Amino acid sequence: MNTTLIIMAAGIGSRFGGGIKQLEKMGPGGEILMDYSIYDAKEAGFDKVVFIIRRDIEQDFKEVIGNRIGAHIPVEYVFQDIADLPEGFTVPQGRTKPWGTGQAVLCCKGVVNEPYVIINADDYYGREAFVKLHTFLTEHAGGGETFTLGMAGYILENTLSENGTVTRGVCKVDSQGYLERIEETTGIRADEHGRILCDNEDVQEWIHPHVNVSMNMWAGYPDFLDYLEQGFVQFLSGISDDPLKKEYLLPTIVKDLLKDKHATVKVYETQDRWFGVTYLEDKPLVVDSIRKLIADGVYPADLWG
Repeated sequence: MNTTLIIMAAGIGSRFGGGIKQLEKMGPGGEILMDYSIYDAKEAGFDKVVFIIRRDIEQDFKEVIGNRIGAHIPVEYVFQDIADLPEGFTVPQGRTKPWGTGQAVLCCKGVVNEPYVIINADDYYGREAFVKLHTFLTEHAGGGETFTLGMAGYILENTLSENGTVTRGVCKVDSQGYLERIEETTGIRADEHGRILCDNEDVQEWIHPHVNVSMNMWAGYPDFLDYLEQGFVQFLSGISDDPLKKEYLLPTIVKDLLKDKHATVKVYETQDRWFGVTYLEDKPLVVDSIRKLIADGVYPADLWG
């Protein structure tokens, strides 16, 4: 069975001279975080990478990573555009904000026709989650009355930044390992006593350091892309209350599917520690973390040999 890694990279800035966090060199050979995700996915058995980017960064993106990665694994590109809307809809006047991760993944419809895993471009996920989700995809099948999805469940305390707050999809998981509830939550941080604080009063009542959180690492099948197309129309039909900022987001989409019992989401907890450059001050920690992984034999110093 062929499987694809989808990387959401449309948020990368258009100026590649510096300050673009997704393209910061982290490894000893100039590797960026995407290199390690692609390497782990390839080792886990994924056969292809699909980058979701914007057309205005296509040439630069290919020069920085696409052409180089293409020597090791097949690569394709799809393009996210704020003006790429279903018939009958137009971009609200004054809107500059992209439509969100749901529309980004929808761009893969017609290109990705096999099981897939979705990740962010600027996060480090670790190999364990790729292996578990690849196994999930090969042991299950799409189709049917409900959508079959998988999710990597990271332990919240392993995903915090020392340099500011983070946003996470905070999860409730049942005794069988299935997702019951997910709440996209902002302002997550640990206080001086290790207590977790956040901006959502409801989530504040049950959030804790060991709760599972989503880092936008989802596993799915082509039928879910068909649903995203239908759901995007419904989303656009209901944005009159906030047309300039409202986003079509994967955690919210999954939340609504769970509420209507139209999906099952198997959560695979991973002990790997997330890291990423949420803040500029995070970079030294990321560089040190990669150096330690290399020293521990997780990665070769020359990643692609």
